[in-house]
Amino acid sequence: MTQTQGATVLFIEDSDEDADLALRSFRKHGLKQGVKWIDDGQEALDYLLGEGKYASSPPPLPKVILLDLKLPKVGGLEILERIKADARRKHVPVIVLTSSNQTVDVERAYQSGANSYIVKPVDYTKFSDVIGQLGIYWLGVNVANDTSNL
Repeated sequence: MTQTQGATVLFIEDSDEDADLALRSFRKHGLKQGVKWIDDGQEALDYLLGEGKYASSPPPLPKVILLDLKLPKVGGLEILERIKADARRKHVPVIVLTSSNQTVDVERAYQSGANSYIVKPVDYTKFSDVIGQLGIYWLGVNVANDTSNL
């Protein structure tokens, strides 16, 4: 995928192991096409805001963002707050997909505008099922509020 094509799903996850499991799950459920994986919080912001290496050719907004909370350079909650504070980007659904089940993280994510909060299952089969269900709902069943051409 080239940078200008953008992504249907922007997957922001710093764990290579979790990313590998998720990408295999996307493939298994026929959702691999259009998935962009970024493993760094600052790069994710650059991608979403059209800054840094994406400044000369900003990618279109994804249809959905899967966001881990614990990321290098810029944390997931800060990314979420920046997305939801921006008029052009706030409509993009953000699903927090993280290992944290701490009440404070759940509450802060929803207060910051998360559309959903999912604790990553440890079991591969359950994790794969969750990825499949996310794809079916957010990319198939859900009617998107596409204002990306504003």
